[in-house]
Amino acid sequence: MKNLALIGYGKMGKMLDALAPEYNFEVCARRDIDRPEPLTSADVAIEFSTPHAVLANITEAAQLRLPLVVGTTGWLAHLDEVKSIVEANQSALIWSPNFSIGVNVFTRLVAEAAKLLANEATYGAWAWEIHHHTKKDAPSGTLLKLVEAMKTAGYTRPIDASSSRAGAHPGTHEIGFDSLADTISLRHTARSREGFARGALKAAQWVLDKKGLFEFSEVLFGG
Repeated sequence: MKNLALIGYGKMGKMLDALAPEYNFEVCARRDIDRPEPLTSADVAIEFSTPHAVLANITEAAQLRLPLVVGTTGWLAHLDEVKSIVEANQSALIWSPNFSIGVNVFTRLVAEAAKLLANEATYGAWAWEIHHHTKKDAPSGTLLKLVEAMKTAGYTRPIDASSSRAGAHPGTHEIGFDSLADTISLRHTARSREGFARGALKAAQWVLDKKGLFEFSEVLFGG
């Protein structure tokens, strides 16, 4: 079994801990704000912490040449800096605004719909999400990625985006296209955090022998 370090030991960290043996990992460190456990015995690490802590965690892992899976969101303004840190230390990092396999497939479906409707001027578009009230970023990285996927696919008209935060909802994302004639709605609803945890563990298996900066879609769909 490979040694896995968990950076951030909240709800996601505990779920990763429980599922790790299924992916041939033994958890060797459970780091949190009150648990400064060393990472030196780890073969790979998964980071679900907070936006203000993620750069320091990435830097430490890179300096140790410890492959890292980053599930924290709200830091993408620093992506170029992170790429430089990883390359300078010849380390490896996989990032994603969402490690759910279903959400990554959903993103591809959304992009295809946007491409097909790009030249249909009568169709307007919206993007909406809801998450639990403790989620710190709004809109989420996932919603931003969905909107960017639509634009990259050629949809150049305005996309009305909105976010809701309430209760304990693990996450729903909806993309819609509306015209006088009809409405098309595409929706992904998470039932629990398990899908995010399993995707992160799959990414951790994949990155063990890699160098460089990767996005989770490369794990699922290739280059």
